[in-house]
Amino acid sequence: MTRVDFYILPDQAEQNRMVLACRLAEKAFRQGHQIYIHTSSEQVSEQLDELMWTFRQNSFVPHQLATAADQAPVTIGHQEQAPDEQADVLLNMSAEVPLFFSRFKRVAELVNQAEDTRQQGRIRYKFYRDRGYPMHTHNLQSDTGRK
Repeated sequence: MTRVDFYILPDQAEQNRMVLACRLAEKAFRQGHQIYIHTSSEQVSEQLDELMWTFRQNSFVPHQLATAADQAPVTIGHQEQAPDEQADVLLNMSAEVPLFFSRFKRVAELVNQAEDTRQQGRIRYKFYRDRGYPMHTHNLQSDTGRK
């Protein structure tokens, strides 16, 4: 069964949420996982694609947008269906639970303190909880994603 982790940021900054996605993708990549980052739009996918190059000095996380033909360890997309690949970790940056979430071993939900994001996170939390998925919550400190 899919394990769901909620990462709760202490601030409202969307940029910190994006950096957290990069850090989690980097960590999962270094542990040998294939990652799919699901965003809410093409614009957010492109922003995250750019940020993956610069979020941390001396970091390299091989990634690509879901529209590319080759498969990278980290794929970023916003389509209703995940790319047909071997990803086992889903980082959800969208407001809703993706229909395809259960095909992943792990799902990471990234929530900050912006009112809309927090409310949408609560709805997603209830969705997973009501269906019996194993869930874990990580309350992070202000240093962009550190516990």
